Amino acid sequence: MTAARLPQVATPWPALREQMEAMREHDLDWRRGRHGAYVWYANEDLEDVLREAFGMFMAENGLGLRSFPSINRMETEVLEIVQGLVSAPDGAAGIFSSGGTESIFLAMLAAREWSRATKPGIEKPVIVAPYSGHPAVSKAAHILGMEVVRVPVGPDHRADVAAMEAAITDRTIALYSSAPTYSLGLIDPVPALSDLALKHDLWLHVDACVGGMLAPAVRRLGFEVPSYDMANPGVSSISADLHKSGFAAKPASTVTFRTRELREFARYRMADWPSGTYSAYTFSGSRPGGAIAAAWAALHYLGEPGYDALAASSMRTRDAMIAGLTAIPGVHVHGNPDLWAFAIGADGVDFSRVAGSLVAEGWVFGVTVSPPGLHVMPTPVHEAIVDEFVAAVTRGIEGARNETAPVAAPRYN
Repeated sequence: MTAARLPQVATPWPALREQMEAMREHDLDWRRGRHGAYVWYANEDLEDVLREAFGMFMAENGLGLRSFPSINRMETEVLEIVQGLVSAPDGAAGIFSSGGTESIFLAMLAAREWSRATKPGIEKPVIVAPYSGHPAVSKAAHILGMEVVRVPVGPDHRADVAAMEAAITDRTIALYSSAPTYSLGLIDPVPALSDLALKHDLWLHVDACVGGMLAPAVRRLGFEVPSYDMANPGVSSISADLHKSGFAAKPASTVTFRTRELREFARYRMADWPSGTYSAYTFSGSRPGGAIAAAWAALHYLGEPGYDALAASSMRTRDAMIAGLTAIPGVHVHGNPDLWAFAIGADGVDFSRVAGSLVAEGWVFGVTVSPPGLHVMPTPVHEAIVDEFVAAVTRGIEGARNETAPVAAPRYN
């Protein structure tokens, strides 16, 4: 295959657009709900708002907030709105990041720097996390020279608080929890972990990247949502992705710190170079102003009524999917999911074959390996195709049981 080179002849946009549309022919069909990850899609009206808002501020750089007071204002308002959603106290402060991984990285960076200031002498700090914690915390620890000790979860698949306490040593600086866990959609017992963090003077991070933006709407609708946010006094930081259940454009996430002082531990400063002091909260320097503008637009365009409608649709879809899937002989839900995400299992079924069957029919849904199952992340776009999805999974399970379904390739590569 010949390597691409910079064209020596310019191509008009109409021709390029035609080529790009052709390239998409075999992409994931997310507008028709054939996906269990990657895209959070509500409707075309919101997509139009996001597209226009992003385009309006596409050239503006979030690194230069003094040069672009419009971006500064929108970012400030987005972070303040999120602080309200996660029950942050007065004096809290946030950072607008590129995604959940960066938000978690910044929280762990702040935890490390906080520990250096308050617990000097720890050569390789340790984060205690349940087995269910997202790989982003291990990725952050790897980059930052820390260690993650993963503790088995309890029989309910949630963080085992007693086991996590037993894992605490004199090198431990932080605890990690999820709201909800990505794989099974379960909220960890944050109130008990909050007490544990206060008891041992540890940083507690809550990964609410998936649920943080929409969980308050689920609660407003009358569903029981366990306490998971900064209403718990031991929570030092919490991440919530705008481009997931906030339905904003990528790349957009947030990490909120209980105090401005704690946020300062995430700041990087350097003055010893020709241009003077460089200071930034984020890992990246230049930041797309369009992402900030689109997030601001999404929050204001939807408001509480819009998010309530999205939450209601997501929960209806979850319940309809679970009803249909658990009607398949032998199928059960892992645990008792608190929000819209969940995973199913079935004894003796190779779910990599179920996923392979789905891929062959144009669906992309990931598997869980411990416990074995199929990961499902319903969003409003899935509500209209619940019966199609259940029928496809039924065929996949039948094919897995008789070993005629293909094995799916790993989803993350």
